[in-house]
Amino acid sequence: MGMSSLRLVWIYPDLLSTYGDQGNALIVERRAQMRGIQVERIDVRSDQPVPTSGDIYLIGGGEDRPQRLAAERLRKDPGLGQAVARGATLLAVCAGYQIIGHEFVDDLDRVEPGLGLLDVKSGRGPVGRRCVGEVLADVEPTLGLPALSGFENHQGVTHLGPGVKPLARVTAGFGNGTEDGTEGAFAGRVIGTYMHGPVLSRNPALADLLLTWATGVPLTPLEDRWHEQLRAERLRAVRAASA
Repeated sequence: MGMSSLRLVWIYPDLLSTYGDQGNALIVERRAQMRGIQVERIDVRSDQPVPTSGDIYLIGGGEDRPQRLAAERLRKDPGLGQAVARGATLLAVCAGYQIIGHEFVDDLDRVEPGLGLLDVKSGRGPVGRRCVGEVLADVEPTLGLPALSGFENHQGVTHLGPGVKPLARVTAGFGNGTEDGTEGAFAGRVIGTYMHGPVLSRNPALADLLLTWATGVPLTPLEDRWHEQLRAERLRAVRAASA
């Protein structure tokens, strides 16, 4: 039997919640509750400690200064690292993705240490180039997910280390901003991505993957026409724009 309840932790909504990323928490809640799983949602502000007993942790995107402040606070707080070490699921988006890596460049153009929860390093791309627009990407086959769509807006370039696999490979957009065409990264139950949208609203199968990891059992399929319609509309739009 799977769990009848789970703890969902949304980290620093006061600093990291651009482009509707808080919607990721709403989607996880909704899709869990539709399956009869009770959800205790914990919104952790930047002046509060991160609990270690969560099942799914979510981090959103943010501008450069809030990103630096969030990283400073998270480096002093062992809660997230301890949770990941015991097997919790983590999805981090954009600035959050960079924070959970080994390093990134902050708003003062300094190399800032990350949390080291994902084997990636992020820097800035070429001057004058910003990765903005729709993304379409084919997911790493072992994850068993359909193509992902999302929206990106970043100047970061993220290089993957040997300890991770790319989440997907772009067919439209920039993703990690590297020449290999990768987008995001994952290892174990930790996923990083540059996709907003929010990404879980546009890709409900990804939300279900997080829930599967957290509950430890396959989930019952859902009849969710609203999500299916939204996903189909965005895929058509992105494919038409990139044709």
